[in-house]
Amino acid sequence: MSTKNEITSAVRDQYAATARSGLSNDSEAVRSVAAAFGYSAEELASLPAEANMGLSCGNPVALASLRPGEVVVDLGCGGGMDVFLAAKKVGSSGRVIGIDMTEDMLARARTAAERHNVTNVEFHLAEITKLPLPDNSVDCIISNCVINLVADKDSAFREMWRVLKPGGRVALSDIALKKTLPPEIKASIEAYVGCISGAILIHDYRSKLEAANFDSVVITDTRANLNVYAEAGVTDTVGCCTAPSHNLTSLGTAGEQPTNSLGQLSQKGSDPLCLSQGLTPFGTTGEQPANSLGQLSVTSTGCCDSTASATASDCCGSTAPSDTAFHEQLGSVLKNF
Repeated sequence: MSTKNEITSAVRDQYAATARSGLSNDSEAVRSVAAAFGYSAEELASLPAEANMGLSCGNPVALASLRPGEVVVDLGCGGGMDVFLAAKKVGSSGRVIGIDMTEDMLARARTAAERHNVTNVEFHLAEITKLPLPDNSVDCIISNCVINLVADKDSAFREMWRVLKPGGRVALSDIALKKTLPPEIKASIEAYVGCISGAILIHDYRSKLEAANFDSVVITDTRANLNVYAEAGVTDTVGCCTAPSHNLTSLGTAGEQPTNSLGQLSQKGSDPLCLSQGLTPFGTTGEQPANSLGQLSVTSTGCCDSTASATASDCCGSTAPSDTAFHEQLGSVLKNF
């Protein structure tokens, strides 16, 4: 079993390689991945090329109901895709802070902000378990397919609580499990950086948020399909291109986006959330306006199906081990999981 430091290093190295790749919003395949998870054509057209590398599993900005003047933090911001979209929502009186532990990702984000003269954003190098932010300073935290990659999830959730203002909220897009992974997948670093073996059970996800003192957690099944990574033919990325499995689950965005997008929303010290019409709740309901809550999607997913349209090495990144036999085994196990 790898240590937390080894896991963190592996994730950092893999995503640094992705940041140095040629993936960008100029690619139709990269845009198609984002579109599949709820990003509109208008949103994608507004993005700097550097910001989108096809690493999403939802659209947390659509979930978060951001308002002018708010302070927003994006955990694991990567090239800044959600940071730049959030910056438009909060306006010149607001501020969006991107946090990432990968220098190469932040270099892309800062270059994009400078080229496009986006002045209400800032980017910091840090792990999300140790945020360089004061207590009670943030209105909303967003994150896109990142928490599953964090080795110490409890610390990450406690840090979210610490920096949020009373009544603040968290909007997450992420991957979760319906049942425990097979031991050979759970122990795989390669599956970890591919957003699989670091995922936790839905119940545990909820429990960890509640243990960090969040008052409300709403999860809704919207049945999105992560096979889009393989279908789009995106290469050099560590996103999950997946074999069919009905026991892995994707958390992502809801609200303003189509019901095939995914998400989860939690709040600090405020009323529980209500569900927008037509969504199936897994959590508490309450009085938050519609179009502001989270969903949980039960998807057909695995990592690097050997029968998918992309090759195994394409699926898990250009620097990932190219052991075809392992990928075939992984796909086979997840198909039967």
